[in-house]
Amino acid sequence: MTQSTHDKTVCLQLGSLVHKRRKQMGLTLQKLGDAAGVSVGYVSQIERGLAVPTLGTLAQIADGLDVTIEYFIKTPKPTDAISRAETRERFSVAGSSITYETLGSDYPGSEMSSYIMHVPAGYQSEIVSHEGEEIIFILDGQIEQTLDGQQFTMTAGDSLHYSGALPHSWANHTDKSARIHWTGTLSVFAKNQNRRPTTKREAKELS
Repeated sequence: MTQSTHDKTVCLQLGSLVHKRRKQMGLTLQKLGDAAGVSVGYVSQIERGLAVPTLGTLAQIADGLDVTIEYFIKTPKPTDAISRAETRERFSVAGSSITYETLGSDYPGSEMSSYIMHVPAGYQSEIVSHEGEEIIFILDGQIEQTLDGQQFTMTAGDSLHYSGALPHSWANHTDKSARIHWTGTLSVFAKNQNRRPTTKREAKELS
């Protein structure tokens, strides 16, 4: 491979990552350009592999896409993808009683997210709809899932795969906590979102 061919490949790979991340966040070229402080035309050129930004400009674009610059330049290793039960990150969102365990790895271009959700007794979610799709698998306990007005009582071993565009909500109406394995194409938690780590003891208390 010649140097020019290699450079072109790098341009296309970088542009593809910028484009994919922008689409994941639902941003237009204009909105990303405004957030990054660069012109719409330049963002478009980057996405099409026609321009390579300086490191400083790439950092601005990364900030506009709510990722670090490593998102574009880091080469993932196989060891980055494994999740160990004893060291897995746990966190909760401020104001919520649900505790999450991160299963997926955040590598450049990844489109899926995956979590184990610890749902306390009596929890009721709001009704939401969004782009993408979701799969839920009940690990323990019982969940009442409502999908486009239809209710499903789900227990351990049950699963449901659905479009996020359908109005959906779920609840734990029992007196025991439940665990759900959630996987979806929605970027649920952006970098630096209002979330806090929890210890396993805290997670047990919250669930």
